[in-house]
Amino acid sequence: MDFSLAPELTELRDRTTAFIRDKIVPLERDPRQGRHGPTDAFRRELNALATTAGLLAPHVGVEWGGLGLSHVGKAVVFEEAGYSLLGPLAMNISAPDEGNMHLLEAVATAEQKERFLRPLAGGEIRSCFCMTEPAPGAGSDPAALATTARRDGNHWIIDGTKWFITGADGAGFAIIMARAEEGATMFLADMTTPGIEVVRAMDSLDQGFPGGHGVVRFSGLRVPAGDILGEPGKGFRYAQVRLAPARLTHCMRWLGAAKRAHAIATAYAQKREVFGQVLGAHEGVGFMLADNEMDIRMSRLAIWQTAWVLDQGGRGGTESSMAKVVCSEAIWRVVDRCVQILGGQGVTGETLVERIFREVRGFRIYDGPSEVHRWSIAQRVMKQGANW
Repeated sequence: MDFSLAPELTELRDRTTAFIRDKIVPLERDPRQGRHGPTDAFRRELNALATTAGLLAPHVGVEWGGLGLSHVGKAVVFEEAGYSLLGPLAMNISAPDEGNMHLLEAVATAEQKERFLRPLAGGEIRSCFCMTEPAPGAGSDPAALATTARRDGNHWIIDGTKWFITGADGAGFAIIMARAEEGATMFLADMTTPGIEVVRAMDSLDQGFPGGHGVVRFSGLRVPAGDILGEPGKGFRYAQVRLAPARLTHCMRWLGAAKRAHAIATAYAQKREVFGQVLGAHEGVGFMLADNEMDIRMSRLAIWQTAWVLDQGGRGGTESSMAKVVCSEAIWRVVDRCVQILGGQGVTGETLVERIFREVRGFRIYDGPSEVHRWSIAQRVMKQGANW
């Protein structure tokens, strides 16, 4: 495997780094950020900055206004964007929109792409992905899908409740997973359609996603047959088209945030003097910094190898599961160590580390908890044996 980067990707990486440092980091204290994410007006201003820099939605195809990045290209650029918690939002590569764009590019019809993908890629609207349900519905086990879809002439009627739906409040449209007679099926629906209700916002540790995380109820929602995404009964197959790369892009973005926390903690350890020498010279702190360096390096290698598999046309299911566990836990360790190094400042808003700490904790849960991925990997081992 060749780990060198093509000159054009190196240039794009450096341009992204400069954009985040010069244009986005200075806006991190902007007051238009609340308990349930940045305001839409603030998002649009950030998107305008990225558009001017030629960095809006670089992952989508050129025909949709992007740069058509490969998975390896995304790994490089998304990590740099993640250095600021506002970076992915500014560049329109944050969840759930980034994953939804990928899915629409892969599955949607030409008409659906013009209606949903083009304005989404351009930052004109946001979107949400409605999959997770309250118990006993679908969570880590998608087979428990409880939301139903039944035919009614040339329409489908959808009923059910979803929760932990990121970005639901203020989204332009939703991708809805429901159980039809043919099996799990995906539907597209404008969020203003009668029968869709955003019941409430859910308070959570993080606050970086516009619209927060919401409870959404579908009551007799009528969806035209032409708004099925893909084919009836193939929803779980399409979910894998979305989820394997989306797990990986989460890893990329949060790795950038871990790098930022590490940089803040390192700078503090280099100048803070205690017991006659700078903090980082004490072995206990120095070892934490060294462990951070190793966790960041190993996470990047796991991401790049999985991205390479996807670029070769592989499904990358097992690889992305492994990368998701490895990265989510390593990133958590990095940020947790940074809190410890900063001491009292680490648990306050004096630096960005406390905020990063809250943002990354959920990553060990969403897109499959570590335990579920381990269980899935173990099943493959028991079935196929150790094949390394």
